[in-house]
Formats: sequence, structure tokens, C-alpha cells
Amino acid sequence: METSTFAVLALGFFLGLKHATEADHLAAVGTIVSERKSLWSSALVGGLWGLGHTISLLLAGIFVLLLNFEISEKTERILEFCVGIMLLFLGLNVFRKILKGGKIHFHTHDHGDRKHTHPHLHELNKIDDTGTHHGFKFSPRAILIGMVHGLAGSAALMLLVVPTIHSRSLGLLYIVIFGIGSIGGMMLMSFLVGLPFHLTASRFNRFNNILQGLAGLVSIIIGLTIIYEKGVTEGLFG
Repeated sequence: METSTFAVLALGFFLGLKHATEADHLAAVGTIVSERKSLWSSALVGGLWGLGHTISLLLAGIFVLLLNFEISEKTERILEFCVGIMLLFLGLNVFRKILKGGKIHFHTHDHGDRKHTHPHLHELNKIDDTGTHHGFKFSPRAILIGMVHGLAGSAALMLLVVPTIHSRSLGLLYIVIFGIGSIGGMMLMSFLVGLPFHLTASRFNRFNNILQGLAGLVSIIIGLTIIYEKGVTEGLFG
């Protein structure tokens, strides 16, 4: 029994890691990471996405595993359709910020005996927050995006969990372990996605804008694809 339990939880962890690499997840987080100039900030964005994703899965798990609530296929399609709309607007928001323009300058300050310099990107008509000079300002956006993805993907996850797990408490623990895997996986992927933005932020401003535009374009394309697939192909509004 202990071996079987460990195998189930280990599977949940690795599925969580894999879950973080899905295209729509990376597209959503990529639109936020494209605005970040710090790799640490990029990784934290991924962690916040994973946290929101796990919160939604736990809520879904309580309803499905403890209250025997069934998620219909139509409800799942509606939630996926909402993900498509969210990705579309995230991509459009990237282009809005690029077209709005901004100004980069370099900020130097001391850490003990050490000095370091790093770039700031100021949007026009926007006052910079001095408390965010390391590139990270907490925002609930990544958590909310993760929660939307968690709700949309919860039905498929529950269909995998319910028939194979003999205990409700183990089922909830499976979701927690799955969530930990998705948090770790998305932090790693966000770090990697953030690398080109970090490397081009200070010296290659034009190329950095091109990368941001690509991130926005990918999000728009995937969003429109999901909208068409769920709304037309699968007959959500048919």
C-alpha cells in the first residue's frame, strides 16, 4: 500500500511538472514575464501562477472528491473558452504597452561595499515605484491567471484522479503534490522564458520590444485557436 501511495503521488508530481510546459500556460505567463527585467522576478511570476493554479484545483477537488460534484463537458468547454479570451486580451495588452512607448534609463546604487547598475523601463506618464527597483512588484494578475487555468483544467484532472485513487484524502493530497510540481515546473519555465528578455533589456531595447511582441502574438494566436476550437469546432455555441 505504501509503495502504491508513493507511486501515485510521484506520478502527480511529475504530471504537475509536465503540466507547466503546456503551450497555453507558457503563453499566458510569457506575456507577464516579457515585462520583467529580473530573472528572479520572472521565476516568481511562474510560482504565483502555479499557486493560483493549485488553489483552483484544490477547490475543484473539494467539490468533486468530497461532495461528488460532476463537472460537465459543456462546463469544461466554457472554462476553456474563457482561457482563450484571457490569452487574447493578455496578448493585446502586450501590444498596447509596446505602442504606448516608454523610456529606459540605468539606475546605480550601493549594496554595502558593492555597486551595481541595472536598467529601468518607465512607461510614459507613469511614475516609477522606488520600491520595485529590483524588478519585482507583487501583482495578483499571475495568481488570477493561474486560477483561471486551474479551473479550466480541473475537469480533466479529476477524471484521471477519481477512478484510480481509493481514498478521498489521498486524492486531495495528490492534487497538492500535483500543484507543487506545477509550481516548480512553471518557476523553471518562467526563468528560462525570462532569460532573453533579461539579456536584451539594457543594450538591445529594439530587440527586446520584438521579443515582447512575439510573446504577445503567440498569446493572441493560441487564444484565438482555443476560442475557435471550443466555440465553433466543439459546438459550444452551436
